[in-house]
Amino acid sequence: RLAYKRNMAVLAWFVVVVYVLLPVDFTHGLYFHMGETEKKCFIEEIPDETMVTGKYKTQLYDENIGDFLPSSPGIGMHVEVKDPNMKVILSKYYASEGRFTFTSHSPGEHLICLHSNSTRWSLWTGGKLRIHLDISVGEHANDYQEIAAKDKLTELQLRIRQLLDQVEQISKEQNYQRFREERFRQTSESTNQRVLWWALAQTLILLVTGFWQMRHLKGFFEAKKLV
Repeated sequence: RLAYKRNMAVLAWFVVVVYVLLPVDFTHGLYFHMGETEKKCFIEEIPDETMVTGKYKTQLYDENIGDFLPSSPGIGMHVEVKDPNMKVILSKYYASEGRFTFTSHSPGEHLICLHSNSTRWSLWTGGKLRIHLDISVGEHANDYQEIAAKDKLTELQLRIRQLLDQVEQISKEQNYQRFREERFRQTSESTNQRVLWWALAQTLILLVTGFWQMRHLKGFFEAKKLV
């Protein structure tokens, strides 16, 4: 048990060094344009048992001023999330600006799709809609200010909580990388096996073809009384 605590302490210090010297951002922010019946999908590689939070905001295009404006309350978004097995884990309608959250239960590529739940906006905007999307994975999806207020944590306790969450996320990422390595190894072995069987099949076909040609030539020579 003492060795386990020592290892956890070393790992925690490692997280501090990485967090200070080499900060990694697991929050992805972007914006894109969407048509009336268009559906936009994004692929996110996520470890298992990891919380993901997405924040979005929709904007309508105003031809009078030539710029995008905040969406009207009648415009909403439908969000659908599928796991690597194409099983739907989230399918819900939201307002013009909002936040969606889901937890992955299997590691791999998750498909996140968005499309508008209304077509009325296309009548007066020329079918132009801009969506701002921010996706946060792991501990970056946590609102630590809200957690501190809810659990009444001091600044030191909150920092320790963040470090523990980062250690847990690093462990999940390591497990996911091992999962990807195992899957790649299985794919490589399967490919090598297929190449071997294909080479054996080619050799067998050549032998059978050569044997048939020899018999055919022998019969031809015998028919012509050349041998």
